[in-house]
Amino acid sequence: MLLISVQPGEEVVESISRQLVERGVVNGAVASLIGAVDACGISNMTKSEHRNDIVTELKQPLEFSGTGEVKDGKLHIHCVVSGEGNAALGGHLHWAHVENFFVNAYVLPG
Repeated sequence: MLLISVQPGEEVVESISRQLVERGVVNGAVASLIGAVDACGISNMTKSEHRNDIVTELKQPLEFSGTGEVKDGKLHIHCVVSGEGNAALGGHLHWAHVENFFVNAYVLPG
């Protein structure tokens, strides 16, 4: 299992993708993601058309967890975030910025 860390000043999807390339991972499972982010963009599909994503941008400190896959070199993450008030939101991760925290990804290469 590989531990990939995203540090302050990094964007989660870009950093993990870059580190996967550096380690030669083309296929695999992102078994777990854990940490906190300062802002993110996540999406879900509309009820009437599965090809239409609604991206929600959140700009506040958020607890962050998720799973995903690497298929043919492409990273795909689904996550759950929770902020002040303890309401949780989940969906496909488009981006997330780490400024004050960290995110660790545990990856099983395929």
